[in-house]
Amino acid sequence: MCGEGVPVITLDGPGGAGKGTVSRLLAQELGWHYLDSGALYRLVGLAALERGISLTDEAALAELARNLDAQFEPSDGGAEPRIYLQGREVTAALRSENCGEAASRVAALGRVRHALLERQRRFRRPPGLVADGRDMGTVVFPDAPLKIFLTASAEERARRRYKQLKDKGMDVRLDDLFKEIEARDARDRNRSQAPLKAAAEAVEIDTTGMEIAEVVQRVLALWRERCAQESV
Repeated sequence: MCGEGVPVITLDGPGGAGKGTVSRLLAQELGWHYLDSGALYRLVGLAALERGISLTDEAALAELARNLDAQFEPSDGGAEPRIYLQGREVTAALRSENCGEAASRVAALGRVRHALLERQRRFRRPPGLVADGRDMGTVVFPDAPLKIFLTASAEERARRRYKQLKDKGMDVRLDDLFKEIEARDARDRNRSQAPLKAAAEAVEIDTTGMEIAEVVQRVLALWRERCAQESV
């Protein structure tokens, strides 16, 4: 086991860089737990939209986040976990563009982030955790022995998102997705609370043009290298 206590590998970066798929496959390969931190913000956003809570009402959103009745049910083969809100499966609903937009807005609110911080840290259980998000290495798990920052061009990320949504039968426009990604990037990087940025010690990997399996093997190699250095 590399590092002290329960090891964590963090993967941060903008939406569409491949964090989710890479993180799930890494967790499967290592036999570790997996945290999709973005899903927690999407759950808050979805619950707010369903209950008619304004996305600018920070106090109400923080209260919602503190009392969020959510469950994550792991899936086999590196697939997305099934996610439940108040006992109702909402896995597909969380991936809608409306929900993603709401999540980006509530994630900019300090009281919401504080309400979810300890909940995220409770995912750290033996034998280890792969944590996917935007501030995993900088805020949530600053002591993680390996921090990765995945990135890709906005054009590439828009194309990936377009294909993903088209495969699900959704009617979307590539140019609209590109504009939404650029707007979300700007909001995430410029927010006052835990802005999107690479940790000082993070290894940056540009996934533009890379296959998922190639990225997974690159991170695994970095982990094994880190462990080998500690054993010397």
